[in-house]
Parts: sequence; C-alpha cells; structure tokens
Amino acid sequence: MNRIVPEPLAKLPWRVLLLVVAIGCFGQVVLYSAAGGSLKPWALSQGIRFFVLLAGAIALSYVPERTWKAGSLPTYALIVVSLVAVEILGKVSGGSQRWLDLGFIRLQPSEFMKPAIVLACAKFYDMLPPGETRRFSAVWPAALLIGVPAAIVMKQPDLGTALMICAGGATVMFLAGIPLRLFVGGAITAAVAIPLAINFALHDYQRNRILIFLDPESDPLGTGYHISQSKIAIGSGGIWGKGFLQGTQSHLDYLPEGHTDFVFATMAEEWGLVGGCLLILAFLLVIRWGIEVGQRAQTRFGRLTAAGLSTTIFFYVAINLMMVMGLAPVVGIPLPLVSFGSSAQMTVLLCLGILMSIDRQNRKTVGW
Repeated sequence: MNRIVPEPLAKLPWRVLLLVVAIGCFGQVVLYSAAGGSLKPWALSQGIRFFVLLAGAIALSYVPERTWKAGSLPTYALIVVSLVAVEILGKVSGGSQRWLDLGFIRLQPSEFMKPAIVLACAKFYDMLPPGETRRFSAVWPAALLIGVPAAIVMKQPDLGTALMICAGGATVMFLAGIPLRLFVGGAITAAVAIPLAINFALHDYQRNRILIFLDPESDPLGTGYHISQSKIAIGSGGIWGKGFLQGTQSHLDYLPEGHTDFVFATMAEEWGLVGGCLLILAFLLVIRWGIEVGQRAQTRFGRLTAAGLSTTIFFYVAINLMMVMGLAPVVGIPLPLVSFGSSAQMTVLLCLGILMSIDRQNRKTVGW
C-alpha cells in the first residue's frame, strides 16, 4: 500500500477514520431530513465544518505525544483564564453566559476544557510516583484541577458541561490507581448533597428538568414536553423506521430541538431501532479503538490520556442517548458528529486527533 499511498497517510488508522466519516455523513443525512429535505440551514454548514475539523484532527495526529504532555498544564491554565474572562466579558445567549465573542468567531472555552482536564490530570499522575497514588497528596491536587473549572462552568450556567469535566477528570483519577473507597465515599457524599444542590445550587430551569425526569407526566405540555415528544418519536419508528423524509414528529414541529440535542429521536423515527443500533455500534467501535490505543501506549501519560479521551467520547454519547430516552435529566449534551453545531463536533475530533497522535507514537515505539 505504501507504494500507492504516501507513507505518512498510509500509517493513519483508516478504519476508524472511515467509521468517523460514516457517522458524520449519516449525521448530515439526518439533518437534511430534519430540514424537510434541504441542505440549508443545517446539513451543508455541518458538512463543511465536519471535513475541515476532520482535516484538523488528522493534522493534530502528527503532533508528538511529548508536545501534548509538555503543553497540558499551560493549556489548562489558559482555558481557566478564558473561563474567568467569560464571566467578565462573555456574551449572553439563551439566558446563559458561555461564549467569548472575538469578532471573527464566537468561542466557548468550556468545550476545550473537556479534553484539557484529561490531559492535565494525566500529566499530574504521570509526574507522581506510582507508589504515591494511594496517599491524600495524590487526590487533592487533581480534585482542585477538576473542581475549579467545573465550578466556573456551573456558574455560567452549564450543568451538562460541568458534569462532563468532572467525569473526564474522575476517570483519569480512577485509572491512575486512586483507591476505590474514595470514589465510594465521594458517591455517598454526592448522594447526600444532591437534595441540597437541587434546592439551593441549581437554577430554576435546571431544578425543573430534574423534577420532570423523576415525574415526566407532571407537566407534559410544559417542561416535560421535550421528553414526551422524544419518546413518541423514538417509539413510533418501530423496528425499521418510517422511512427517509417520512418522520412526522420532526417535520410537523412536534419535536423541539430535533436537529440538536434531540437529533437521535429524529433519526430513530425514520430509521427505527435498526438504524439506532447501528449508529450506537459505530460509536462503540470508535470508543473501543481509543481504549485499545491506551492499552498499547508505552507511557503512563499516553495510557491515561487515551483512556480518558475515549471515555469523554463515551460520556457524550451515553448521556445524550439517556437524555433523549428519558433515562436522565435534560442537560444539554448533544450527540457528537450528528447533532447540529460545532462545539461537540470540535471537541470529539480534537479528542480523535490526540488519540491518533498517541497511536502514531505507539507505532513508532514498536517499529510498525
């Protein structure tokens, strides 16, 4: 193959890249249908962004692993400063203050924190001697790394992104060897604190989402409307779906946000259980590849980073699917590469670029 394709391109993980392209292109098909059979306003712009960002991910795969390691903590610090800047200068949209308007682009720094927290925690535990991971000194610095950006993002307010930041960092802590009893203790503490957080820490709309999750039928035409219509759309698709461009819930505007957070419901109505299962399988294969990259990594930093980034993609998919099926509160997590919007797409392809970089390092080390 090297005689036909240049060696740098031949060494790319083409199987996973083609799988990612298939997911992205299928997402554009779903957005085309959600717009009533039109490339505008969603499918065309989504497609352009997808291939530009995919090219960027491929370019990032040539960045050496040592560069990610050296730049992890400075990048983390820069993003924390950006999050503070959002609080001072940020643009308010939809009742939330999450964006920095730079004129030529509107930037959401919290999205960059999802992979950055994984890199920062992986760097910390890479510097820490393995024998120290069972001491308190191995816990509080990582907890501080996670807690500071999560608290700032919660204030924006953005519960979904804050949960993603905590999940990514906690995954790295667990894989680094932090004792399981600390996670059990943390889970018990969180369970006790949840009622207090619901009553005193969350905004009214966030509180209502949790209450609706616990009792979806209490306000079916108000706060619970999204979940009710999403379940109807998914259920009405049956095994094989109603057919391409034949969805009624989305085309008749019964399903809110059918092109963003609830795009899976739009897809399932037309492609049915079979289409949904195939899409989930495609995501699982990408995630499995990322975990295998971590298993092959020759360095502690590479192993922790690859596993953390893979689980970040998993949390994206799992939380969105649980949300649209009524198995979790609505927290505003889109389905990556399928939902309309650049934020999740950018984050997942950034994770993919770093994973390919670690995979390239693995291949060099073993002489592939």
